[in-house]
Amino acid sequence: MICIAVANQKGGVGKTTTAINVATALAATGWRTLLIDLDPQGNASTGIGVASGSRERSTYDLLIDQVPLRECIQETRIPGLDVVPATVDLSGAEVELVGIDNRTDRLKAALEGASDHDICLIDCPPSLGLLTLNALTAADTLLVPLQCEFFALEGLSQLLQTVERVQQRFNTSLGIVGVVLTMFDRRNRLTDQVSDDVRSCLGALVFETVIPRNVRLSEAPSHGLPALVYDHHCAGSQAYMALARELIGRLPERRIAA
Repeated sequence: MICIAVANQKGGVGKTTTAINVATALAATGWRTLLIDLDPQGNASTGIGVASGSRERSTYDLLIDQVPLRECIQETRIPGLDVVPATVDLSGAEVELVGIDNRTDRLKAALEGASDHDICLIDCPPSLGLLTLNALTAADTLLVPLQCEFFALEGLSQLLQTVERVQQRFNTSLGIVGVVLTMFDRRNRLTDQVSDDVRSCLGALVFETVIPRNVRLSEAPSHGLPALVYDHHCAGSQAYMALARELIGRLPERRIAA
């Protein structure tokens, strides 16, 4: 199973929207996909239609109580896409993990040997705490959504420094599959400036596909649906389908689960 962490410590950059819609697009193209909601807000779970009252097991149980992965997975209404949902209990996990041995390896241990899915996306919280550190330690690679604004560039440098430290101490094989520009508005000159700056700095690491500002992307979670299901033809959905195709092209040869 290929494991991708969707992370950026800055909030509001489109991490959850990206995780939900890329996961849906991958499932639609035949990949058996697992979405792990590691954000205590649980927005990824809500956004694919898993109501809070139906989350019998969660990422809290997976990390803290070490409940087996297969017992925490729930099916979604989207064929080929399963989820490990998050509950409010996860908000206390950061504190509880501090006193636990191997606190950065809990998620990695939980995912070891998983063979029912081809690919896993981890929706990380907007911080660089122990939850995100668990995701980066468990992941093969990192997908970074980056909002097209000035402060996002400062946050990106902090994230890259964190990735370097994780590579040195916890996960030497961690890579970055790419940076995707989100909330792109061609009417705004700053958007183009930020895009040019990021591309000049990171080069081919930045995906060609950009995710536009799109009201349908914002509406979809309130219906418990990914945008790709809510309105497949909107500009946001089409962009995420293109991003998924580009992402597949950057991944190692597909691993078929046993």
